[in-house]
Amino acid sequence: MSRTPIQTEQAPAAIGPYSQAVRMGATVFLSGQIPLDPATGEIVAGDISAQARRAFDNLRAVCEAAGGSLAQVARLGLYVTDLGDFAAVNAVMADYFDAPYPARSTIEVSGLPKGAAFEVDAIMVVG
Repeated sequence: MSRTPIQTEQAPAAIGPYSQAVRMGATVFLSGQIPLDPATGEIVAGDISAQARRAFDNLRAVCEAAGGSLAQVARLGLYVTDLGDFAAVNAVMADYFDAPYPARSTIEVSGLPKGAAFEVDAIMVVG
């Protein structure tokens, strides 16, 4: 089975040697999205909620470029630099996903690229 890269201008370009997403069969593996504004390449201003919204918007753009939607996401990985932001991130996630919710992990990390406070990656099943 071949690996088909997914790329969209509606989400930030990859900042390393990786694809925004890769499709293999009906499964799409989405790379981590941090709260970068796709137009400027800069972290959005604001609190953890603003950062989470931008990252989820970026994730949605890549899902759509792959021919899917957030409704087809089976698994999410959430990464925060402060687990004290857990409730705020949950509130934002509830604006993007409906029950039944994707499987998910939330992990506190010591740092994220470009000083972001939040990152999300996903696995989506389409077709």
